[in-house]
Amino acid sequence: MSRLLAAAVLIGMTAAATLPAAAAEDAARDQRMAWWRDAKFGMFIHWGVYAVPAGTYHDQRIGGIGEWIMRHGEIPVAEYRAFAQEFNPVKYDPQAWAALAKEAGMRYVVITAKHHDGFALYDSAVTDWDIVDATPYGQELLGPLADAVRDQGLKFGLYYSQAQDWTHPGGAKAGYDEGQSWDDANVGDYDQYLTNIALPQAKEILSRYEPAVLWWDTPVWMNQQRAEPFHQLVAARPQLITNNRLGGGYAGDTETPEQHIPATGYKDRDWETCMTMNDTWGFKSYDHNWKSTRTLLTNLVDIVSKGGNYLLNVGPTAEGEIPPESIERLREIGAWMEVNGEAIYGTTASPCRRPAWGRLTRKGDRLFLHVLEWPSDGRLIVPIDVQVESCRLLAEPARTFATRKVDAGLAVQLTGDAVDPICSVVELQITGEPTEIITPVRPSADGALVLMAADAVTDGHIQLETIGGRPNLGYWTSDEDTATWNAVIAAPGEYRVTAEVAGPEASRWSIEAGDAKLDAATQATGDYHAFATQELGTLQLPGAGAVLVRVRPAAEGWQAINLRKVTLTPVE
Repeated sequence: MSRLLAAAVLIGMTAAATLPAAAAEDAARDQRMAWWRDAKFGMFIHWGVYAVPAGTYHDQRIGGIGEWIMRHGEIPVAEYRAFAQEFNPVKYDPQAWAALAKEAGMRYVVITAKHHDGFALYDSAVTDWDIVDATPYGQELLGPLADAVRDQGLKFGLYYSQAQDWTHPGGAKAGYDEGQSWDDANVGDYDQYLTNIALPQAKEILSRYEPAVLWWDTPVWMNQQRAEPFHQLVAARPQLITNNRLGGGYAGDTETPEQHIPATGYKDRDWETCMTMNDTWGFKSYDHNWKSTRTLLTNLVDIVSKGGNYLLNVGPTAEGEIPPESIERLREIGAWMEVNGEAIYGTTASPCRRPAWGRLTRKGDRLFLHVLEWPSDGRLIVPIDVQVESCRLLAEPARTFATRKVDAGLAVQLTGDAVDPICSVVELQITGEPTEIITPVRPSADGALVLMAADAVTDGHIQLETIGGRPNLGYWTSDEDTATWNAVIAAPGEYRVTAEVAGPEASRWSIEAGDAKLDAATQATGDYHAFATQELGTLQLPGAGAVLVRVRPAAEGWQAINLRKVTLTPVE
């Protein structure tokens, strides 16, 4: 056999071996993620010694989130450890907590086994800085909650801060200032901290509680060598779901946008927005900036319509009580879920972009229209082409609506008033696959064509995000990604081109309209939030009518930008 033929055979054998392995890996991931993808809604619980100072240290309100008070207030280790003597959660009722999660319509619960202050909510064998050894309560907290959550038919998960620990020596190095600390008591060798505290504790919580989810946090200083032993713990548990915060290049199963909702979700990754009900995760006695039930429920609908999960936080007090404001909102969400949960659980992302009146979710041959703004004339335009078998109100199945196809998609004629003050759900029974209808951008009265970020069809990893309350195309880091608009040109002729962009560096790219092309350059604006309108040049458009306008990065000179809009204005 010639060396060339042998090489070809070897390549063929390698490819044949790789494809089944990749398929098996995908199948295993799908099996592991199945319950999580169906669940959509979970409870996050941030609880620990930080609930004792509750945002105040030496009669001073410490800024930032409550669980970071030790770091932000630069509280010495000895003083912070003394707070544990006041951490006595005698009102802790794990059965009530689990029942509340169930009543809210949540399908899983994730609680902090240890946060960045290093305090463990269980009896750890490798430290006395835990609930049993350091507090008057003297009993572990995780086991009873795990049992109560599972008794409610929910999944139980644990958060663990592997990379930061401001109490145990060495763990404070994982802060934002390498090798610096506000107290010599937490200075030490970082790798010894990982070996002596973090890794043994990760083993403890996995073996004792067998969580369905392990939620790592803050991967600072976790290079591949440091993260590998933790990854091996996970790899030995094929049913365990982990997030993307271990570090060391390990992506885990889920993306974790925090305190925001990605405008377009993630195209190729499972994801979960984690969010507070007020401004803090851990309890702060004076944080009363509560999000309304309307906001929280709209967030849930928005997230699920983009294919994500919502992990909504509660921060209990040092006595073990969930704040009443949290309980009130969760029960109100639960009342909505009791009626409309079918449009949330087990659904997939919307088959089209967001209409102005609300959001869409899908479950097989059913589409759910989440109507956040009930139209005064009763007319909804759904921007899809699909065959509809029936249309009804989910909360009142006998209440049916007429539908018909129009140029812009599907017209649904609602009758009567909204059944819910926040979100009424309309169920469509469909046949076949829905196809999104992209309504072209039309010129204004003066012939100008304004191409907004929200109207673009993107290719690659570009995301529609919001900065300063206005949408823009962001995360545009690859020169292979493009943005395209379906547009209509009013008349042939010369058009002046401007763009509203932001970016820390100058960038080169092109704007194409049919066969016409403009090589453009934009100047640095300072950062990705500093938007400025810049002149790019002119385009000569030979004809009127439909045209595709595409923004394409240049082969050389492209740098990441945020783009709000491109405007083509006729030159008189």
